Amino acid sequence: DVSMDTWNFIYTSLVFLWLHRFYVYSVVAVGISVWMTIQFFTTQTRKKVREDGTSSEGIEDKLVNGSATLKAKELHVAGVKIFYGSQTGTAKRFAQGLAEAIISLRLPVEVISMGDYDPDDCLAEETTSRNICVFLVATYTDGQPTESAAWFCKWLEEAAHDFRFGKTYLKGLRYAVFGLGNSVYVDHYNTVGRNIDRWLWMLSASRIMTRVEGDCNVAQSKHGSIEADFEAWKAKFLGRLQVLCRGEKKPCSGKCKKGKCKPPGKQSKESSDPEHGASEYENTEAEELFETSSEEEADVEEAGGSNSVVDVEDLGNIVSHMKKAKTELSIRFATAVFLHGESCNIPSHVLTPAFSYKLIGSHSGVKLCRWTKSMLRGRGGCYKHTFYGIESHRCMEATPSLACANKCVFCWRHHTNPVGTEWRWKMDQPEMILQEALENHRNMIKQFKGVSGVRADRLAEAMTAKHCALSLVGEPIMYPEINRFVKLLHQHGISSFLVTNAQFPDEIRNLEPVTQLYVSVDASTKESLKRIDRPLFRDFWQRFLDSLKALSEKQQRTVYRLTLVKAWNVDELKAYADLISLGKPDFIEVKGVTYCGESSASNLTMANVPWHEEVVRFVQDLAGLVPDYEIACEHQHSNCLLIAHKKFKVDGDWFTWIDYGRFQELVREHERSGGAETFTAADYAARTPDWALFGSRERGFDPLDVRYQRKNKARDISGC
Repeated sequence: DVSMDTWNFIYTSLVFLWLHRFYVYSVVAVGISVWMTIQFFTTQTRKKVREDGTSSEGIEDKLVNGSATLKAKELHVAGVKIFYGSQTGTAKRFAQGLAEAIISLRLPVEVISMGDYDPDDCLAEETTSRNICVFLVATYTDGQPTESAAWFCKWLEEAAHDFRFGKTYLKGLRYAVFGLGNSVYVDHYNTVGRNIDRWLWMLSASRIMTRVEGDCNVAQSKHGSIEADFEAWKAKFLGRLQVLCRGEKKPCSGKCKKGKCKPPGKQSKESSDPEHGASEYENTEAEELFETSSEEEADVEEAGGSNSVVDVEDLGNIVSHMKKAKTELSIRFATAVFLHGESCNIPSHVLTPAFSYKLIGSHSGVKLCRWTKSMLRGRGGCYKHTFYGIESHRCMEATPSLACANKCVFCWRHHTNPVGTEWRWKMDQPEMILQEALENHRNMIKQFKGVSGVRADRLAEAMTAKHCALSLVGEPIMYPEINRFVKLLHQHGISSFLVTNAQFPDEIRNLEPVTQLYVSVDASTKESLKRIDRPLFRDFWQRFLDSLKALSEKQQRTVYRLTLVKAWNVDELKAYADLISLGKPDFIEVKGVTYCGESSASNLTMANVPWHEEVVRFVQDLAGLVPDYEIACEHQHSNCLLIAHKKFKVDGDWFTWIDYGRFQELVREHERSGGAETFTAADYAARTPDWALFGSRERGFDPLDVRYQRKNKARDISGC
């Protein structure tokens, strides 16, 4: 039987549970009401902050769990960096005055002499720094920058014209330019400011306001003096700066064509005249646009195929597509031949280079390799330093022939040089080519004087070239006087590294001794060679094989250069081994292809670039198929390895390096004897240091130097 107390307990419990249900509901309802109230007030607080732009302390209030926390306001401008290039002190004085005005806005500011700044190391960092960069630059009467700004301008020019940096290299950098010039010198008026503006724009930096050109000529100055010109620009700049600090971004006024603001250099006749104002486009409102677009950019897109290869033989097909302002070097070269005849001396204005190498005469060029710059600063040399002991800071990269018989898909020059199968223009003398090459090389080296990080001892050594890499562009062996040119190099105590594309077997056979002769072996079958090298000769395969046979007859050092392109030529190991047996090279360089950016001349992408580990595996597999060879050296930061013939391994030590002094002695004896005194590669071999060997801890980096790791915007520019 159930007792009364039990029934009473059950009844009481049920009533309690029934009443508790309503209590829970009430608590939940009250909780929801409190939460909605908190959200309402939080939303109102945020709205007020957005409308006012600031809160009382420059922060945003936010309620979390019933308590107030503080969140930092978004930072639109971190600070201002003012770069100046000054000779008489005017630009420096302007920079200091601008800095004082910026400090009054409670913004961090830094005043920097261009001569003390290293753009190669630091400028790309400004793409993410949220700083505004201001450039106050003077122009000499001859149109050149001041001495302190020379290196900065040179670097920026090369970067803007070198596709390997990438057209978006400085995307995110925000800048303004004020130029100091004198309109008395009409031909060179403010050219430095204009150039810096253009080069920054070409690298996708964003102009925050129109460039202004101050004029030292009071008769032509817009405001009566260059000081007044600067004060007017400064007032406009400070106003623009405050707008940016608030995070505002005004749209284009729409007065320019199609709503696009004019790029640097796209000026009207009126604005190009100093009499009509200090700015090239003062009459537009382009300065109100935060990140500019341009007609020039549209022109590039319209041109489309302007980077494509143009054969001399195909000139008739491309004449209708030429654009005066955007014509590539290959078209200019071919046009000169067409207009002036096949034996013309091509005018220098026709051969304005698309890259930063210096033209010599009508068919030659010279360039400062990036590894030369690297070694000047103690940051390591190229793979030739590791494999063969060259001093990279004393190496001159040149060519006596811009023309080439191939259109390789991975050509890092993007085929801006002309192509052809024979010599078709007036020939410059080798003495003149070498003299101007050395002079241009020295002038480029001189520009490193005072550059941050450059070692004084290496700068002094670099003034005298000791090596010449005939690999800049084109096919050097096409030059009819290549033997005389090589002899001149040797007479100047300069070693010779000549690269050929294996399409001229007779020229290889007739070539006088060079320090090291390269043949590019970019594929191992007829089909893949045609696909990768895209040769002009119809009998290209037979020429290729005959060139390898001619190489096997050479007594001096010979090298196969293999460039690995993933999904193109990495699966032909047995065929490569057969080609090695045919040419019997002393060395085999195997390097992963360097991606050189987009080009209408090639459809390669980053997916075609093998990892270093993949290159190592390929080399190991290839070495296993050629019993007379072993892996000798590695240069990891060029993604390159060296396979050497075992004859260069003596008592367990590798001798891949070159005794350059001994080579010069041997070649002089050879020439004095009229060729009777011969010598071989073994006669001028030198021991390879341990750090250069495959498997070493250094992986090919010279321990005397310090490897520099770029913080961002990393790129691989392997040079020669």
